[in-house]
Amino acid sequence: MDTNGMGPDRSADHDPMDTYSQTVMRVAEIVTPHVAAVEVRNGHGSRALVGSGSAVVFTHDGYMLTNAHVVAGATAGSAAFANGEVTEIEIIGADLLSDLAVIRGLATTPLPAELGNAESLRVGQLVIAVGNPLGLAGSVTAGVVSGLGRSIPTRTSRGRHVIEDVIQTDAALNPGNSGGALADSRGRVVGINTAVAGTGLGLAVPINATTRRIISALMSAGRVRRAYLGLVSTPVRLPAHMALRSGQRDALRVVEVIAGSPAERAGIKPGDLVVDAGRRHVSSAESLQKLLFADAIGVPFPLTVLRSGALVDVIALPVEMSETT
Repeated sequence: MDTNGMGPDRSADHDPMDTYSQTVMRVAEIVTPHVAAVEVRNGHGSRALVGSGSAVVFTHDGYMLTNAHVVAGATAGSAAFANGEVTEIEIIGADLLSDLAVIRGLATTPLPAELGNAESLRVGQLVIAVGNPLGLAGSVTAGVVSGLGRSIPTRTSRGRHVIEDVIQTDAALNPGNSGGALADSRGRVVGINTAVAGTGLGLAVPINATTRRIISALMSAGRVRRAYLGLVSTPVRLPAHMALRSGQRDALRVVEVIAGSPAERAGIKPGDLVVDAGRRHVSSAESLQKLLFADAIGVPFPLTVLRSGALVDVIALPVEMSETT
């Protein structure tokens, strides 16, 4: 209807949700074929399930990414895809600290998903979580990135652990979505979803330089030798005067120190702001995590923390990350 002599008014025909919905649907169509429903057992031929979740194909020869907690205690299993294909799998390796695991299909698998880089993510950016829980192919939730560089404590049957450098989103997850894909608006997988913190809270392990190093180690050796400090942290901005003094804007605020850990023995306290670690500036969980591979085990590890307005130097002695640390 022309109400002003300037042509028909089409504003009523425009639905602002159209673009959003089309983006989510397009990403779901791109990513879903690469996501499997995974069931794992504690031996070949065993019918007793010890876990289930999702997994994402990331190589042409059938390697898949999932969560370490999904395959914990398992030695075999199967993966089923949206196209009806099913394959037995072998468990290549798992890393508790990142909650990443690599499995491999023993028969034909779909083509790999495209892996992106979580370093390009920004708070407020649209992300889509795609899982395959209990064979419900294409379980999709959408939301935005609500936090980056977080670390979270989690408790499993094998002990208490800290998962470093997670992406937090408001795309709700349920346990069956663990191991599924977190994708950006172009359908690139930028994270592996993990539901260890509880139903409804969206967390994902990022795909970045550090996790690619972890994945490579799992594929080649089946494990990652990691140094363990035992602190839970979150990125924060430094006070203006300290930013000027240190030449950096950000640090890591210690949220929790695990009892009996190297961090506790070194005197790190909740509320401390970690400015330097290993004589390098740290401003995210990843920047700390990438300093704690095998070469840091048993080696004095200096940290500088801001506490009560003063810089305090401490020395920690990282131990090797194990299933009980």
